[in-house]
Amino acid sequence: MGTRAGPPEGTPAPGDVVVITGASSGIGRATAHALAGNGARLVLASRAPESLGDVVAECTALGARAVAVPTDVTREADVEALMEAALRAYGRVDAWIGCASSYSYGTFEDTPSAVFRRIVETTLFGQVHGARAVLPHFRARGRGTLVLVGSVFSKVSAPYISPYVTGKFGLLGFAEVLRHEYRDAPQISICAVLPATIDTPIYQHAANYTGREIHPLPPVVAPERVARAIVRTVRRPRPVRVVGRLQGAAIPLSAFLPGLYARCIHPLMDILALRRGSTSPAAGTVFAPDPSTNRVTGGWRTAGALRSWPYGLRSARRRKSRPSHAGAGEPAPRRGTGV
Repeated sequence: MGTRAGPPEGTPAPGDVVVITGASSGIGRATAHALAGNGARLVLASRAPESLGDVVAECTALGARAVAVPTDVTREADVEALMEAALRAYGRVDAWIGCASSYSYGTFEDTPSAVFRRIVETTLFGQVHGARAVLPHFRARGRGTLVLVGSVFSKVSAPYISPYVTGKFGLLGFAEVLRHEYRDAPQISICAVLPATIDTPIYQHAANYTGREIHPLPPVVAPERVARAIVRTVRRPRPVRVVGRLQGAAIPLSAFLPGLYARCIHPLMDILALRRGSTSPAAGTVFAPDPSTNRVTGGWRTAGALRSWPYGLRSARRRKSRPSHAGAGEPAPRRGTGV
């Protein structure tokens, strides 16, 4: 896929068949829009059939053909069925883009075991299931592109997000192993896209066991920027592509000055990611989707969200130790606590 003639560099060939998991919200939904505008034929997957119907309509309005396949990526049988549906619809798959992910805030001790496991199952094993479903097809055809959407947290760590970091670190290692194993198939590309903080509903969807409202670490990047990077990766594959320059700079900082990074990241999370207010333990959308909150952006780049940043700086000195919470909790409030 990466070498055939066709459209300008950075755009997929019209008619390419692309599967997107996590397509109902955030980066996955933005990527569906971007690929639809380039004439791709799409297979859209997520846990929320209602939201997928909306995304299909949006992509159709952009002139693309799209089909929806409700899929829980933590279930390998669902992902196998997704691949079969793609082949029934179009006869082949040219690219598979894994965007499904889930998030939580809380210390490791306060994060329930079931929540930790489910986030790793979604973030890491959901991608493993996708690779297992599509790579034999790529091998048989002799070509194809697998794009695994990781995170800057695939290369650096932070407190309060242990299951997410665990899954994203594992995902990057998985991608590197696959690249070794597919060196004999130069037209099969294994790519990782590592976004920084992106303005998506994943933070509203996140489980929360901190007792406080949560906020993404600034600066917050538009999801359309990640979508453009994914589209470029489909057409011109590269092993790793980082999206977000400022937070991307944390990668070499952590690698070459690990002590400095460690001294900075904890207070940054305390000051900027945990905000005023009191919340009850909540599992967010870790176990079940909330279609009413599925959209491209989370509203974190609005003027109101931006104005809230200085409060975190002012209030950090006044914070007392946060209460410990255990248990999966009830569904999260709309703002700051759960997907």
